[in-house]
Amino acid sequence: MTTQVRHADAAGFERGLRAFFEYRDLGVQGETGGAFGAHVIRAVAGEHPEPKWHCHRLDFQFVVVLKGWVRFEYEDIGEVLLQAGSTVLQPPMVKHREVEHSDDLELIEITAPAEFETMLVEGPG
Repeated sequence: MTTQVRHADAAGFERGLRAFFEYRDLGVQGETGGAFGAHVIRAVAGEHPEPKWHCHRLDFQFVVVLKGWVRFEYEDIGEVLLQAGSTVLQPPMVKHREVEHSDDLELIEITAPAEFETMLVEGPG
């Protein structure tokens, strides 16, 4: 692997896993053979989440909020409001759901591996 540089205008945003978000691949998956993934994720203005409890089968998930805000609920710590500068190191298989977000939400998500299973689950309690 060699040093990789990507500029914001080099790759556009695409619809992906969730209809209320757009994703911009940062090229990490291809360069690491799928061991890691990294995306900039932004809200689609006017679209809102459906707060469904779920969990992810992965080894590592880290989120950094760049712009706007998002409210999550976790089985272990309850509801949290994340704003620009907030980070989340999310444990594997933790039950969670997105409750709401601002129309200008933008965040970076880093995962290992790049592709992982997402499962709908019953909420805590």
